[in-house]
Amino acid sequence: MSPHRPSRRHLLQAALGSGAFLLLPHPARAQGTAGGESLPFSFDLLRGMARDLAAKPYAAPEIADPQILDQVDYDRHNQVRFRPDRSLWQGQGDISPVQAFFPGMYFRNPVRIHTVENGMATEVPFSLDLFEIPEGNPARQLTRTKGFAGFRVQDARTGIDWMAFLGASYWRTSGYSGQFGLSARGLAIDTAIPDGPEEFPLFTQFWLEPARNGDLTVYALLDSPRATGAYRIESRRGNGVAQDVTATVFLRDAVERLGIAPLTSMFWFGKNTPHVSPDWRPEVHDSDGLEILAGNGERIWRPLNNPPGTMVNSFAAPSVKGFGLMQRERDFAQYQDDGVFYEKRASAWITPKGDWGDGAVVLAELRTDDEIHDNIVAFWQPAGPTAKGQRHDFAYRLDWVRDNPAVSPIARFIATRLGAGGIPGQPRPKGVVKVVCDFAGPNLKGLDREDGLTLSVSTGQAQVSNAAVYPVVGTDYWRALFDLSFAETGTAPIDLRAYVDQGGTAMTETLILQLFPSQLRALLARTP
Repeated sequence: MSPHRPSRRHLLQAALGSGAFLLLPHPARAQGTAGGESLPFSFDLLRGMARDLAAKPYAAPEIADPQILDQVDYDRHNQVRFRPDRSLWQGQGDISPVQAFFPGMYFRNPVRIHTVENGMATEVPFSLDLFEIPEGNPARQLTRTKGFAGFRVQDARTGIDWMAFLGASYWRTSGYSGQFGLSARGLAIDTAIPDGPEEFPLFTQFWLEPARNGDLTVYALLDSPRATGAYRIESRRGNGVAQDVTATVFLRDAVERLGIAPLTSMFWFGKNTPHVSPDWRPEVHDSDGLEILAGNGERIWRPLNNPPGTMVNSFAAPSVKGFGLMQRERDFAQYQDDGVFYEKRASAWITPKGDWGDGAVVLAELRTDDEIHDNIVAFWQPAGPTAKGQRHDFAYRLDWVRDNPAVSPIARFIATRLGAGGIPGQPRPKGVVKVVCDFAGPNLKGLDREDGLTLSVSTGQAQVSNAAVYPVVGTDYWRALFDLSFAETGTAPIDLRAYVDQGGTAMTETLILQLFPSQLRALLARTP
């Protein structure tokens, strides 16, 4: 393997694998007792550290022994094993054991780890003695580093991982099913802006405070060229993993696109985009849609895309009540992958605490031709320009669950499909696709074709015809479909907004679609 610098997804993928931590390099099970001097610690002290750090020029982390790290590639990293008797809090009842990750080619930035007990913090010093390293492995020569690469958290009874922090400010949990999928991160800076690279803030230090019941509070110090931050992430398990996140961010300089509560996922293809991949599986994605609960109570569902090029869409969301990257399809038959089990990937739902004020939920979608790349990012962007010296305080709950905890009283869309337009048995018209949307909900119970449900579709870039709404025979869901005529030479994305209405009452959430003429032409080209 050549010593190239990996992409964001490559960095995470090399460590975390496609589905769980089974492909991790058998990382360290950190020492049972920390060493070194104990110092007072609190979240207020951490905020002070972040504020003082922001007042100083940014200093990139020192990478000790970089030539050695370049040799600790994926295969050699896999050979390094943590000594099983050195986990933090190993064998201490229900306290979740913690294991540190070893540095390597893809995990170069040193991360310091501290334990917290009774308001006192003690650093866990990095040591090669914590690891089993084979003879001849260059990892044995890594003697100057002052930190780990991150850490993972295990269940005290089973030893199975349920959370990990690794790379930049990323973290993941096993959600409701024990299956890892999408990621959260502390802060997004200038994601997918047209005239500059994205900046990836780092969690440079962690303070871990365990609870006797297995819960864990993680405190983290964030640093980057234009921002610092203090984070408290209180994690507990039940029907999934719930996290209360409290953060204060200080800006060293202005940021064009500031992303609060960012989520990162993968969408290669699904029901709405089978034409973008030659893969044999029906669907491949960690998440299949962005869901938003607006401040006015409107519910929005935006199926994800694998676009021809990078796309960024903003959805105005003043006083937003919630948003998340969701995995609605839960049927194994729709994936047929018994290795990574996409149907078990958790949805991640953000519930703001307090009023976040004016702003927008931003969705960035990047083109991908494989499932190894994270190509989806969603976050909330506060309105107004940023400036040097600004402080941003925010708090939210992050639920890693099977379905949205904010239960909807109206029907939701469960599938969106595209195909050739027109009427079966008649010549297919050129430049026409059929959009088919299935929806289901408790408010549809007892209704039938004669109850006046109609489809409302609005778009300025195409023509809509042949709309129909009806219950699907033998099922508990309904179907709405229509033909969409588009310019055969067009290139601009086609934006649609649709919902099902009954006498002026919305019976479904609002469906927002973005379609691309080049992909629609490729779809129709497959028609005999």
